[in-house]
Amino acid sequence: MLVRLVVLAVLFYVGYRLITGLGKKKTEKKQSEKIVSEQVEDVLVEDPVCHTLLPKGQAIRLQHDDQLYFFCSEECCSRFISDKGEKK
Repeated sequence: MLVRLVVLAVLFYVGYRLITGLGKKKTEKKQSEKIVSEQVEDVLVEDPVCHTLLPKGQAIRLQHDDQLYFFCSEECCSRFISDKGEKK
């Protein structure tokens, strides 16, 4: 009788740990997916003049011939404009 009680207690404990462990893993997975999606939003772009990679949100933008260019600084943007022979 005592052995049967101990075996049932162990089974209940293992079942409890399995159920609560699965719930935590699902929560952790959702949080990691959220973190990954936040990281992907800020894409790196390349400066066409000096070829520096920088986050798109921090880049200086120039629309030229229906194409959008991204620059790391005003200096690179000015150099690009002077090489093309055009003004902003």
